[in-house]
Amino acid sequence: MAKSKGARIVITLECSDKAGEFAQKRKPGVFRYTTTKNRRNTPSRIELNKFCPNCNQHCIFKEIK
Repeated sequence: MAKSKGARIVITLECSDKAGEFAQKRKPGVFRYTTTKNRRNTPSRIELNKFCPNCNQHCIFKEIK
């Protein structure tokens, strides 16, 4: 029998500080992290505070997928 889909899915987190004054400090583009989440425990979109090398500071990363 085939296995059913698991509860964990892969998501992409994107820096939400695109229009900030530090957005183009190091290199152009948008920085993204990939991680997993349990869709049963957290059905809503995740927002995490992580380091963005483009902004050179900690920013809020929001789930995009």
